[in-house]
Amino acid sequence: SSRVLWTLAVTQLAPRMSTPGAVTKTAGAVATKKTTSRGRKVKMVQTFGRKKTAIAVANCTEGIGMIKVDGVPLELVQPEALRFKVFEPLLLIGRDKFRGIDIRVRTTGGGYTSRIYAIRQAIAKAVVAYYQKYVDEASKREIKDALMSYDRTLLVADPRRCEPKKTGGIGARSKYQKSYR
Repeated sequence: SSRVLWTLAVTQLAPRMSTPGAVTKTAGAVATKKTTSRGRKVKMVQTFGRKKTAIAVANCTEGIGMIKVDGVPLELVQPEALRFKVFEPLLLIGRDKFRGIDIRVRTTGGGYTSRIYAIRQAIAKAVVAYYQKYVDEASKREIKDALMSYDRTLLVADPRRCEPKKTGGIGARSKYQKSYR
């Protein structure tokens, strides 16, 4: 009886499930073509933000203006002292530009501060990529100019990394203290 239920579920649910299509890459963003159960194409752009070892991946789809980070609304992002940094793209561009899109961000690696910087970069890049692909070039250029004039790291990753420790010292550059007498 379980085999009959399984085959029934597969035959009835398989046509309704979304199927991934071709994946196209555009300037730091990946646009995937997916279809819903009704056969409608979903407008989706995937971008990433980086800071040190922290990585944030943002999925931007058309929606109602919801922004979530690791399943939590943007208003509740921790630590509270750095919450304003995550809101910078929204405050610079204006909340009206975010009304028609939903953004979901997943983060891995790094510490609290570098994750926050990776999140803000992923959100900013997601909006720019979405407007480039699905809206128009003029509004994309306007958004990009506003973000770049405020802070370049909103769209361009910081290449600095921690230098590895070497032998003969306690860190990357410092050496053990030596005595002459």
